[in-house]
Amino acid sequence: MPLVCLALSTIHCATHAAKADASHARYASASESALTANATVASQHVSRGFRQSDGKPAAQVGIDWVHPSGWSAGTRVKNIGDRYVAKGTIEWDLYGGYSGSVGALGYSLIGHYANYPGAALGRDGARFDYGEIAAGVSYKALYAKYNYTVTRNFFGVDNARGTGYLDGGANLGLDDATTLNLHAGEGRLAGAGNDYWNWRDVKLGLTRRLGNGWQVAGAYTRAFGAAHSYEGYTSGNANRSARIGYGNPGKNTLVVSLGRTF
Repeated sequence: MPLVCLALSTIHCATHAAKADASHARYASASESALTANATVASQHVSRGFRQSDGKPAAQVGIDWVHPSGWSAGTRVKNIGDRYVAKGTIEWDLYGGYSGSVGALGYSLIGHYANYPGAALGRDGARFDYGEIAAGVSYKALYAKYNYTVTRNFFGVDNARGTGYLDGGANLGLDDATTLNLHAGEGRLAGAGNDYWNWRDVKLGLTRRLGNGWQVAGAYTRAFGAAHSYEGYTSGNANRSARIGYGNPGKNTLVVSLGRTF
């Protein structure tokens, strides 16, 4: 089954990692656990280099819980398009795990499950839902994380347990309120014949804290598929307008977002 586009699904791809790191750092030293809510609007939803809202604006809301011991959990919901996520309308993510540090060295082990209600390739096709485990390390501004798929299917691909995604980069503070976000990723699909959908992606972005929980971000993203596998891509499914969409979900994209943590 074809892979449409790939996601650990952050609607504001330029800001999520920086915001999550800041949130964990802020609350890890507190004497009590913290529960926060967040909301973001973006010019479009891009994840791991691929467009998931079909180039249209997207919104996300979420709740996060962080305990000073290092345990955390959360959930978020966002709208998606149905051109690449066939029959899809929303993505609902659940995640939780542990993070800690030894001096300047940070580490984490997080579980994540992505649910796409009603989304599937064909009447009896592969589901888009998938689960993965992410192990990460960081040193000052640098970070690396490896995501390993534990479910049988991965985002519309059958028999893809063991799919891996390596995410590396840096969040460099330019001043007290501005962060330069650098990222490079590589995804490799497990399973016979699935390597046709392997990909690489890059991101260059800026995040600016505005005070009172507000932040604005902008990012340039691009994904490159193996053997030009995503150029002129179609899922083969008709969308809500009864049309079959074609396009390149990994093409050059500029994403602008505005978010707030409550």
